[in-house]
Amino acid sequence: MASFTLHGIPVSRGISIGRAHLLTPAALDVKHYLVPEEQVEAEVKRLQEAITEVHRTLQELWTELPKDAPTELGAFIDVHVLILSDPMISEAPLDIIRSRHYNAEWALVTQIDELSAQFDEIEDEYLRERKQDIQQVAERVLKVLMGTALAAPPGRAAGEDEFQPQMIVVAHDISPADMLAFRDRSFVGFVTDVGGQNSHTAIVARSLDIPAAVGMSQASRLIEQDDWVIVDGDAGVVICNPSALVMEQYRARQTALMKARKRLLKLKKTPAITKDGTPVTLLANIELPDDCGPALEAGAVGVGLFRSEFLFMGRSGIGNAALRVPGEDEQFEQYRKAVLAMKGRPVTIRTLDVGADKPLDPTEHTALNPALGLRAIRYCLAEPQLFLTQLRAILRASAFGKVRILIPMLAHAFEIDQSLSMIAQAKAQLREQNVKFDEAIEVGAMIEIPAAALALPMFVKRLDFLSIGTNDLIQYTLAIDRVDYEVAHLYNPLHPAVLHLIAMTIEAGRKAGIDVAVCGEMAGDIKLTRLLLGMGLREFSMHPAQLLAVKQEILASDLAVLGPRTRRILRAMEPSAIAEAVEQLQTL
Repeated sequence: MASFTLHGIPVSRGISIGRAHLLTPAALDVKHYLVPEEQVEAEVKRLQEAITEVHRTLQELWTELPKDAPTELGAFIDVHVLILSDPMISEAPLDIIRSRHYNAEWALVTQIDELSAQFDEIEDEYLRERKQDIQQVAERVLKVLMGTALAAPPGRAAGEDEFQPQMIVVAHDISPADMLAFRDRSFVGFVTDVGGQNSHTAIVARSLDIPAAVGMSQASRLIEQDDWVIVDGDAGVVICNPSALVMEQYRARQTALMKARKRLLKLKKTPAITKDGTPVTLLANIELPDDCGPALEAGAVGVGLFRSEFLFMGRSGIGNAALRVPGEDEQFEQYRKAVLAMKGRPVTIRTLDVGADKPLDPTEHTALNPALGLRAIRYCLAEPQLFLTQLRAILRASAFGKVRILIPMLAHAFEIDQSLSMIAQAKAQLREQNVKFDEAIEVGAMIEIPAAALALPMFVKRLDFLSIGTNDLIQYTLAIDRVDYEVAHLYNPLHPAVLHLIAMTIEAGRKAGIDVAVCGEMAGDIKLTRLLLGMGLREFSMHPAQLLAVKQEILASDLAVLGPRTRRILRAMEPSAIAEAVEQLQTL
């Protein structure tokens, strides 16, 4: 067999080697025919029964989740249940059968294609990739309709007794529920044609700490069943049918990585202190309260970013169902759960970061340029009751431990002042009700817009801390969408403009005597740890799985050496010189 290499998007670190196990989308095998008038209602009933069967299967998956299953898996199953219950899935295809006389499979695929087209118009990376969830739900229904759904783990081929040892799942896409089924077998990695950094496959892969590469385009068509496959999750590279020499090289790398991971585990209780004795704070980014367990297990000393929007997402239907947002008590219970789980360690809760680019109802997405529209704090200030409800819930949780409030996407002084005024109003309302909260709760700003980084005096004058959201800061500074394949190569955290904005923010915080953290992807990239330390960063917040590797870099760093080298990097303007200098930092 000829060897070939595919390049995609790296989403989960590590190397996996195994035999390819292909999952073929049922939608590719759908037959198209017209149903006679007298058989229409029977066809409607056939689709209804298939939907009911999938409902039952998803409920079983939920109840049988292992105790150690990542939180994200349960959350994604919940999303799939909500999608399956939505009239756009459960009723619209029935109308197509009745009006057009399509067979059940054809009607379902027709409706899914129409919904997918709507999601393709959404510019936000996270929401756009939720289209995959809709398609996966439809895939389950199609398998039932076509008689290929088995009681055995999802994706298992009929008549197959054993999974191949060290299995690499290759698919156009794979659902979180299917990933769970493979998790208890010899599943060591996966490759998908679609997906990006924020796709469900990427999120679950990082949670399970399984090497993965997504966005491979033609992988499921080019790779054949039982082909030998190497997944390099660090580079986003897949090698099919490697030569003996390449296989030997990657096995050696894989063994070295496994040994290195075992050594990292010994650092869990080691304080993050540089060689010259400077302490560094390592925090975790979380989406849900249950993520606190893995954060503590990894040695995080607090939560630097609680993305509260995950409590809001997926609650409305995917059609025009009335919006349902969590009430104050429900939010409070979730925030309190996280605060109590962290056992006195600080929890920084980012206020709702949704809006035109992450709409609570995706089908109402109408902004011409969502990334520059009514989002994050702009959205919250335009919906004051929703904002006040969240602020009261956060404040109430602050009575149970150290809580900080983080406001996203601030750019103007009046936005800061209005936000602080809303917090003061929420406090006054709680005082009237004799509800306890932390009167001295700290309030900070996300620095993710270049205008904010260039106007820091008005931030440090009004706020208690800053947190740099490098993902958006890079995107806005370079005017590119990193999930647009035509311009993704321009996304560069080492662009001199980006480095200057980050360095300016860190220095402004130092001069003002307030904490500055980085909570974007740069915080968890070990190739950039020493650069950020050299800039003066002393607070990193990242996915728990990245924490120990970053700690290892910190323990090996000498700030007296890094400082002068980093200042020279900040004076450089040539990309090649910057990249080379940053690489040299790793050898110091």
